[in-house]
Formats: sequence, C-alpha cells, structure tokens
Amino acid sequence: MRNRTSIVAGLGSGGRTAVGLGLALAIGAGPSTGPAAAQEPVDLELVLAVDASGSVDLSEFDLQKHGLASAFRDPEVIAALEAFAPAGIAVALVQWSGRRQQMMVIDWTLVRDRPSATAFAETVETTGRWLLGETAIADALAFSIELLERNRFEGARRTIDLSGDGPTNAGGDPDPVRDAAVAAGITINGLAIVNEIPTLDIYFAEHVIGGPDAFLLIAKDYRDFARAIRQKLLREIQGAGLAGRDAAGPNLAARR
Repeated sequence: MRNRTSIVAGLGSGGRTAVGLGLALAIGAGPSTGPAAAQEPVDLELVLAVDASGSVDLSEFDLQKHGLASAFRDPEVIAALEAFAPAGIAVALVQWSGRRQQMMVIDWTLVRDRPSATAFAETVETTGRWLLGETAIADALAFSIELLERNRFEGARRTIDLSGDGPTNAGGDPDPVRDAAVAAGITINGLAIVNEIPTLDIYFAEHVIGGPDAFLLIAKDYRDFARAIRQKLLREIQGAGLAGRDAAGPNLAARR
C-alpha cells in the first residue's frame, strides 16, 4: 500500500490553503473518499484538469467538454481500455482557474469497458461550468496532487492531465509543485491550446510537464481539442512506451 503522506505539505502556506479550499469545494460536489478507505488496484489513476479561467469563453468551454466526452466514447479508446488496462482506470474531472479556484466536478470513477466509459462520457456532458477567473497552474497542480493522494484507488501509474490556453498569471510558479509531483512518481502531461499564445507549448514543456514518460500535445484551437484529447487519452491509457506519435499535431517530449 502506498504511503499517502501529503506531497504538497512542504510547498508553503499558499499551496496548502489552495488545496484545502479546493477539497472543501470538491466535497460539496459529490461523495468524498478519504485515505483510510480500502484501496482498489487499478492500472492508472488519472486527474483530468480542464481550464475554466476567464480566457475560456462559454463556447470554448463547451468544446472542451464535448471533446472530452467524445474521447471516452471513441471505439479506439474503449479498445485500449480493454487491452491495456484490464484492472481499469480511475478518473476524476477537475475544473481549474485562479488562486483557490479548483473544483472536482466528477468524483473518482472506475472506467474499464464500453458501458463505464459511455456512462462517464454522459456525466461529463451534463456537468456545468463552476469557475471563472485567473490562471493559477500551480494551484491546479497542487489540488490535483492532493486528489491523487486522497482516493480509494491504488494505481500502477498516477497521472495529471492538465489542459490550458495560457501561462500562469496568478499564484506562484508551477515549477516547485511540478517537481514535488515528479519526486513522488506522479506524471504531469500537458495539452497546450495555442490559438492565443503560439509559444504556449514551450512554456508547458519547461514549467508544467514532468515525471515518468511525461509528454505534451498541442491543440491548434478549441475546435482541435477533441482530436488532441483523444490522442492524449489513448497514450495515457496505453502507456507512453506503447503509444504512437501524434501524427496530426506537434508532440513535445518531457524535459525532466
């Protein structure tokens, strides 16, 4: 059984405050499972962290939501689940924005086959938008790490999948939080939406992604998000060593 000591405990009072408030919001969003609960083995624990900051308008947010739902309905994604993750993957959906603005909008869910993937997709599509604010990537990562530490699953791999359309403009730099996650064996993958900031992929590569087999994909705009998140989910389910290169868009490897 993994030691569930909090990874973010040493990151400073700002990070702890953000995580604490975020967990309180998450409890309000649905049933919560604490570290004392029996841990169910899975092939992957995956936090999907979706940008809900002020730079994302309502139509763009909907494109993210429907693109993510479409990915979980995709026949190739379902086939990958059944072939590469026989124990299933545990998935939580997070919306993130500014300082102390993170919310787990879908609690940890076991996805392992077509019925469970379809049901998760339907839940994604019915989820509303809860946040609007600045862009605090460090807070989003700290919140996601805490969720990985406090759930009822025991993953062979633990991954944060963070998507966004801009660099941090609130809170601290993401680097120390990223480094704490990497030290604990957590992988942070990125999906940079580059329609407003063409060099955002470089920022994500240098300051956000990290850990075992970490990678970064690029969406040219929000209409391209569905393609990118499908490819990203396939690669995360299969494992980076087994997945193919993203033929439809650029792909940057981890720098850490």
